[in-house]
Parts: sequence; structure tokens; C-alpha cells
Amino acid sequence: TRQGALDRSLEALPLFRLSDSADDTSITFEADGGGRWRVLPAPGERLPGTFDQDVYVELCRRFHEADQPSDGSVSFTLHNFLRSIDRRVDGRTYDQLRSALGRLERTTLESTGAYFSASAGAPMSGQFTVLSSVSIERRRHIDREQLGLFAAVPAFEPGVARVVLHPLLRDNLASRHVITLSLARYFALQSPVARRLYRLLEIARANGVVSWRVSLERLRDMLPLVQRFPSHLQRVLQPAHVMLLDAGLVRDAGFRQHRREWHAEYVLASRAE
Repeated sequence: TRQGALDRSLEALPLFRLSDSADDTSITFEADGGGRWRVLPAPGERLPGTFDQDVYVELCRRFHEADQPSDGSVSFTLHNFLRSIDRRVDGRTYDQLRSALGRLERTTLESTGAYFSASAGAPMSGQFTVLSSVSIERRRHIDREQLGLFAAVPAFEPGVARVVLHPLLRDNLASRHVITLSLARYFALQSPVARRLYRLLEIARANGVVSWRVSLERLRDMLPLVQRFPSHLQRVLQPAHVMLLDAGLVRDAGFRQHRREWHAEYVLASRAE
């Protein structure tokens, strides 16, 4: 089964918008230890979204499966990459993938005592990006297996991409400060909210916790979601809970009011289930 290792520090912080209709221009988040986290898109660009979330997870899987090359690089054809994340392969998705890789290179992540550096043993302050560099070259020769697909549309000839993960992420991965995902289970979840919840629940597992209770307000900020009212948040979260239950990723998922504040409560399924 395809496994991916993701930076546990980055997973605990909001990065990807889960609603592509949201028009928020940045993300600001107060970390558990009191630090501050900001996600700032490049001028004229939007925040990374649902497609970018899947691209990021697949990049981490490929880096993990390549035994974490010391230069941080991952190379792939756009065609093969789209297939790996269960997307149809056409001119539109090529453009989406190029744009997503660009956003992961240009979106500024700003930590003020929020992002934990495993090698330093403490939260760091500074700015970084998910990817240090992205280069995409058009291929002069199309693989035989792809000829039929592209014969009619030469403009969509697939490119070869080489990306480099930022050293901060690589340090945490090398230090095993990670969560691990089953990529098959991740991509089988049909909603971006369920996919993000799965990643958050794996932080609880990595921390040795089998049940997790979090206020809806806090969960909204961690995911992040744009809805404000508990009833609206429950309406968005409930379908994701059903998907996680059906996938066997949680034994229980629900909502409970505690001292006038609503919480989401989860019981993780064991890995063997």
C-alpha cells in the first residue's frame, strides 16, 4: 500500500483553503503554544486550495518513496502525477497542476513561534515556502503510451517537473517528526474536508492519542473552514464524518455540547482495522 510521510508540524497548521469559493486573502492562526502563523499568497494569486492540498500530499509521498534525496528534489512527468492523484489528464488539469506547483513555491508561510523545528527542538520564527524551487520543461518526445492521448492536441504535450522541498520540511521529515497516511485511503475520501480531517486525526495518532476532542471553533481554524456558526460547521463536517467512518479511519465521530460550547469528538480506528 502506498504510504506518505508528511511533516507533522506543517500538518498541525492551516495552509489549504477547503472551499474554492472562499475569498479570504490570507490565513492567520494562533498556534497552541501561543505563536502566530500566517499564510500569505503572492501578489495577484489566491491561497492554495483543494487541488493544491492533493498535490502537496502526493509530492510528500514521492519524496518518501524516493528515500528522501539529500537535495530535496522530486522529478516526475505531469501526466504520471495527475494519474497518481486520480485526476483526468487533459489541458485543464495540466494547467491546474502547473498553477498548484507555482503556488506551493510562491505562497509565503510565516511562523512566529508557531512552526516546530525538530532539529532545533523548538518553534521557529521566520518565513519559508513549501517548495524551494519548481521547474517544468516541455518534453520533445512523447512516450509511446501517451501518443494516442496527445496526437490530436500537441499543445498539451506533457512536461517534466523537478521540484525541491524546502529544507525546513526536509529536516522534520528526516527527524521522523511526521504523520503517515495511506494514500489509497486518502484519495478514496471524496471530500477535501474529509481528507484534511484524516490528516489532523493522524497527528493525534502520532501523539499517541486514540480519542480526540476539539472545540468546533478551534477545528474550524485548524482545517480551516469559513463557516462561523456551530450548526453550519456541523452541516459541513457531518458528511466528512460519514466518509471517515465508512473508510474505517475512525470508530466514532460526532458532536457534543460541553458547557455551552460545541465540540467534535473522534475515536480513532486501529491501523489494522
